[in-house]
Amino acid sequence: MRVIVTRVQPQADSWVKQLSDRFDAVALPLLVVTAAQDVQPVLDAGRRWPGYTAVMFVSSHAVHYFFEQNKALAPDIKVRDASLTRAWATGPGTRAALLRQGVPPALVDTPALDAGQFDSEALWHTVQPQIKPGARVLIVRGDTSVAHGGTDDTEGNAGVGRDWLAQQLRQAGATVDFVVAYQRGAPHWSATQRALAQTAACDGSVWLFSSAEALQYLQGLLPAQDWSRARAVATHERIAQTTRALGFGVVRQTRPTLTDVVASLESLA
Repeated sequence: MRVIVTRVQPQADSWVKQLSDRFDAVALPLLVVTAAQDVQPVLDAGRRWPGYTAVMFVSSHAVHYFFEQNKALAPDIKVRDASLTRAWATGPGTRAALLRQGVPPALVDTPALDAGQFDSEALWHTVQPQIKPGARVLIVRGDTSVAHGGTDDTEGNAGVGRDWLAQQLRQAGATVDFVVAYQRGAPHWSATQRALAQTAACDGSVWLFSSAEALQYLQGLLPAQDWSRARAVATHERIAQTTRALGFGVVRQTRPTLTDVVASLESLA
């Protein structure tokens, strides 16, 4: 069975490699990610790190591009007392990215591995006791790049969760700051990629979706495509809803871990 992996690179190639021993996995990214055009706010946020109660990263890309501009920050974090600034991650992928940057595991908060979902709601359940009136939290996020065809500031499930989390923090008496560390946009497909997508819409392939925004770009890339014969696995409820709204005939929802994704794919084999 062919699986269409739509994650951004290099994550797409990594997932293809992990799935290739069970499926005919093919990378067809529906998002491209680049550094923010204005990096000065990211540099300023890095200098303010010690003043924050916590810094929340919406994705592994947020981690990468934040620390790319603040290379000296991670070694500095290592020597700080663990009771100071926390690093928040919504899932294991973002947690792993923080650890690769040298952030000590004791400083990283993320939902439990057996959580029903890895999102801002699950993260809030974990970190809520840390927040007292007067706390300061920085949210490191992406933004939609107009240059790549974006038209709004929606980040799929991450964007909805980000705004929800900020609301919870403010209601608890915290001050919330945002900084844009990277930009997202639509890919520019080759004729071969376009043909692959059109074929995969009706030949029994299973699409793997991890972003609602990516689905918006898919609709823009193939606006007249009939998806009624297409099948998909989505890694969050909101992504599954967007997939169904696009017209996919079969949509399975799963947690975004490799084990759960493989189980959902095998159920469609």
